[in-house]
Amino acid sequence: MAKKAATKAKEKTLNLESILMNCRDNLRGSASLNDKRDIMLTLVFLRFIGEKFEDAMNANLAKLEEEGMDINDPAIVAAFIEPSSFVGATYLDEISRWCYILGKKATELNAALDDAIRSINNISTLKGSVEEGLFTRVNLEPSVIKGVVDEINKISHKTFGTERDLIGRVYEYFLHSFAIKATKEDGEFYTPHDIVELIAAFIEPYDGTLYDPCCGSGGMFIQCAKYVEEKQGDINMINVYGQESDPATYRLAKMNLGVRGLSNHLGETNASTFTNDQHKGKWFNYIMANPPFNLKKWNDDGKLDNDPRWSDYSTPPASNANYAWILHMLSKMERTKGVAGFLLANGALGDEDTVAIRQKLIENDKIEAIVVLPRELFYTTDISVTLWILNNNKKGGNWHGRKQRNRENEILFMDLRQWTENSVSGEQKKKVKFDSDQVAKAVEIYQKWQEEGTDGRNYAEPELYKSVGIEELEQQGWSLVPSRYIEFVDRDSNIDYNAVLTESAKVVSDLLKRQEQNQTALRNAFNTLGYECK
Repeated sequence: MAKKAATKAKEKTLNLESILMNCRDNLRGSASLNDKRDIMLTLVFLRFIGEKFEDAMNANLAKLEEEGMDINDPAIVAAFIEPSSFVGATYLDEISRWCYILGKKATELNAALDDAIRSINNISTLKGSVEEGLFTRVNLEPSVIKGVVDEINKISHKTFGTERDLIGRVYEYFLHSFAIKATKEDGEFYTPHDIVELIAAFIEPYDGTLYDPCCGSGGMFIQCAKYVEEKQGDINMINVYGQESDPATYRLAKMNLGVRGLSNHLGETNASTFTNDQHKGKWFNYIMANPPFNLKKWNDDGKLDNDPRWSDYSTPPASNANYAWILHMLSKMERTKGVAGFLLANGALGDEDTVAIRQKLIENDKIEAIVVLPRELFYTTDISVTLWILNNNKKGGNWHGRKQRNRENEILFMDLRQWTENSVSGEQKKKVKFDSDQVAKAVEIYQKWQEEGTDGRNYAEPELYKSVGIEELEQQGWSLVPSRYIEFVDRDSNIDYNAVLTESAKVVSDLLKRQEQNQTALRNAFNTLGYECK
């Protein structure tokens, strides 16, 4: 009985990290780091897409049974259940279904998994999402691959997938577990969920087209879809477009979106957004992005100097792609009401070599808000980060049920660097997150500033936010550094030192008096007992 209770307790405390730890232990010494990562992500993908298929199949069978049909008759099932009936899931051939894979012997698993992948890559929406031949190439021992498959079988989207970008989370786990030194240039595409929620809450991508020019694992799309479901309830109103340069990450994004049944347009292949725009000529209602910070060598040896994306401004510095990202996203925004929310390193707020571009962005009234975030929000970068909001419509009017005022020639600055009270445990360095109340507070400040009736000339709170007009921006040399504008209280200069010294002297005097009274009382007590005390 005690053994049974212990087993139940172990199952109850099982979590994603412990499962992945078991997988890592099984794979120890069996493959390269990248192969281990790809094996894990592919198996998680097959598990999730298979489970969603099974859920959709069971739902379809239940409908047939309700209509009085014999669901044990293969002919009836084949006649009435079609791939188009699988809403929110992908129809899978038998060999790519998870239940089929589980039924294979350990010695057959490597070949069966590669057969499943080839079948999935024949599905148009998933083409190129999974590397073919991976399992036979690595050729894991039967006991190893069986152990990993059994562990992955414990992961259910009902338990883990509804709350987080699971595939991105698995990738992040392997970054930590194998101590990879990740940077924005060689793989850090995992954006914390609270930051994605903040961006989505600012730009409100409820309908239309959503674009990410450097989509990484697709985590922003996933979190945005979750946000839309919570607020509006219909993710089918969003058409997702994205692009990713790294081939492994491109496959990962296709996996991630395929698991959720989200229709997407990620281009025919992985490609650089700058040199091979997969969505040339398209404009989008909403843009969300976390581009590589301070990316170098983006200009392809000057071949992009005269690119039309920045012809109205000037060519961004070849040494840093920050403003190339800004101008690329601006060129993709729908002309009358497009809005973008993206992250950049703080250096982009006041770089000397980008003043001319920044000035024109301000004069053209494209920048709506600048929000400085705590550096401790991010897993693999220690630099301070800013959220930028661009908007092609600052003239006001109705927007998602709210009446907005004319905000032309104004920018809202916010400084949230002090919002670090919510620490994340279990990290090697200090890590914090925004809770739902903090996200709501930031959005309240932003939407109140936009609201009809708000006086933008006097919209400010010291050390938190301020609305700034174009005249003041010009006086500050077109800088977008929030501390140039937000009032920070100099608490030292407000101290009345005479009053402090007087109060301190009074406290010391009172202490001395109490000490003298205590000594007198002690002396009297000893004298009463017959002892002579002076």
